[in-house]
Amino acid sequence: MARIGYARVSTLDQDLDTQLARLKAEGCGIVRAEKVSGGSREGRTELATVIEFLRAGDELLVSRLDRLGRDTRDVLNIIHEVEQRGAFVTVLDPHVSTRGEMGHVILTVLGMVAQMERRFIKERQREGIERAKVEGIYAGGKRRLDRERIKLLHAEGNGASSIARAIGCSRMQVYRVLQDG
Repeated sequence: MARIGYARVSTLDQDLDTQLARLKAEGCGIVRAEKVSGGSREGRTELATVIEFLRAGDELLVSRLDRLGRDTRDVLNIIHEVEQRGAFVTVLDPHVSTRGEMGHVILTVLGMVAQMERRFIKERQREGIERAKVEGIYAGGKRRLDRERIKLLHAEGNGASSIARAIGCSRMQVYRVLQDG
């Protein structure tokens, strides 16, 4: 029986260290992590790898339920896939496990709350942006990539892969910056 941890943050500028430390402290021999949105399963290759790796009796640990997913159906599908492999899911905060029947009920409710919370956040964000536009103070989101550095590295003859490694982004983001000129 293995304890396998999964950590996730939504953006490249967020930090995984707290989740990683917590999962290792809980005895996870293997911890996989990624920086990708939890709004859908798309692009979450580390999660797919973890699920594929699970064997009967293994335990998948996440620090919080929203690290597993933000959509109730998605979370329940992930839990179902884990259980199809004979493994179970444990959420550390609050401590809930699918090892028992009540864990399923609690995780379903928590998943619904996380989904509602995500909708409320998006709605408040949209309202705030609209207010800022009306007041003439909306400047758009901050740029997360150093576009000038990407262009400079490219001009120096670096390829997309090496630029992506240097900047800490994907090759596709490098291509987009270079295409925009």
